[in-house]
Amino acid sequence: MTTPVFNLDAEFAAITDYWSPRVVAAANGQFLKIARVKGELVWHAHAEEDELFMVYKGAFGLKYRDGSEVVLKPGDVHLVPRGVEHLPFADEETLVMFFEPAATKHTGDVISEKTRSIEEQTAHLAI
Repeated sequence: MTTPVFNLDAEFAAITDYWSPRVVAAANGQFLKIARVKGELVWHAHAEEDELFMVYKGAFGLKYRDGSEVVLKPGDVHLVPRGVEHLPFADEETLVMFFEPAATKHTGDVISEKTRSIEEQTAHLAI
């Protein structure tokens, strides 16, 4: 049995809204998600899950409550440890990939107009 091949450029092209993650693969209880981002998301944390980010195109930043900030460029990877409040942002349109447990809520326990349910993130898949 073979699993489907997916093309990241095609998957990113299918995303029309900023901050609307799209699950492209599931493995061992983890999701590989992609998103087209610009502007700021919301301050949030994930109490039980780490989040691993990788930039595909553009520049993606994360602000932390202690005043620190990281900015990732294509190929850069950064881990946000569980429980750490962060604010994702991108000054210009950026394509980002992130890896997290399947149960991870998009904006933690914060609900905003940018929050997307797991069902919304996987609607195009048969998983």
